[in-house]
Amino acid sequence: MTRRVDKQTTSNDGDIDARKATILEAVVAEHIDTAQPVGSSSVASSADLDVSPATVRSEMVALEREGYLVQPHTSAGRVPTDKGYRYFVDHLQSGVLGTAQRHQVDEFFAGVRGEVEDVLEQTSMLLSQLTSYTSVVVGPSHAHATVLSAQLVNLDQRHHLLVTVFSDGSVVKHSVTPMFDAPPADVAEASRQLNALLIGTTLESRVQVPARHDTVAALVREAVSILHAEQPTTEGEHVFIGGSSRVADVFDGVETVRKVLGILEQELLVVSLVQDILRQGLSVSIGSENGYEPLSSCAVIVAPVTIDGEPAGAVGLLGPTRMKYREAMAAAQEVSQHLTRHFGGDEDHA
Repeated sequence: MTRRVDKQTTSNDGDIDARKATILEAVVAEHIDTAQPVGSSSVASSADLDVSPATVRSEMVALEREGYLVQPHTSAGRVPTDKGYRYFVDHLQSGVLGTAQRHQVDEFFAGVRGEVEDVLEQTSMLLSQLTSYTSVVVGPSHAHATVLSAQLVNLDQRHHLLVTVFSDGSVVKHSVTPMFDAPPADVAEASRQLNALLIGTTLESRVQVPARHDTVAALVREAVSILHAEQPTTEGEHVFIGGSSRVADVFDGVETVRKVLGILEQELLVVSLVQDILRQGLSVSIGSENGYEPLSSCAVIVAPVTIDGEPAGAVGLLGPTRMKYREAMAAAQEVSQHLTRHFGGDEDHA
């Protein structure tokens, strides 16, 4: 059982001045690129500053004192803290995907087909390919979706298949195995009545099932009972992880990799993490903000998916705190917008 820890808030106690901000952003950007501590001479030569390395060094000491940077070794340069990354992300200008990546996303959604689970699984792989990070796709729960169609298919006299199509694109199949024989004509009539009874309702709707004692009514009652018994207990019942193997490529240390993979194996925890980030109105959660010790060296980027303006899942990316935020945020946003249009029926499949 993964223990939840109290979240560390990394809100800034007021803004820092322009020169410190430029230096901090330069340190973060270089550390993301190199994964090495950043020295004052490097910042002085790369940042848009007309000051000496000594002045930069003094400002970096001040940033360390204020909690934005830390010096891992006395002779080394400095690296960003969670607070430093938070400032960087909060002041980051929005990025856009490159032309080739946008074309890849457009082509994917123009051609993707299948039931909602297949689309979500393929989307998770696409997002991981775009960014080289591990992706998380939380699919829509059909608890609040309306029924578009409910068909009872006769397989044999005591084995039938209930196929229910929901407005969010979900297709749910259940076996219906009554303890009595049902001829094909009765199954067909039960299917017709199910459609009349269920279309436009949700799994939370109260449905008045027939009280008659004939075969058709008994089939209808059993099918409705089975369908409503499967009502999801959590939002976003489908969770797909893409590129789990990338964890080993982007994190240092076997123990860190093991802990992160352990988190990814706990689907309900992943859903809870993504929803918690969205509830806070965030698009990025950094280090200790995640609330789980195994994710203290991780950043999680999320973008919501909506249907008719209502939350219907999310896409996310998990990587180290020194992840390439601008590119990863742009990829998550682009994919979430396409997924929203896909489930909303507006995606162009021409």
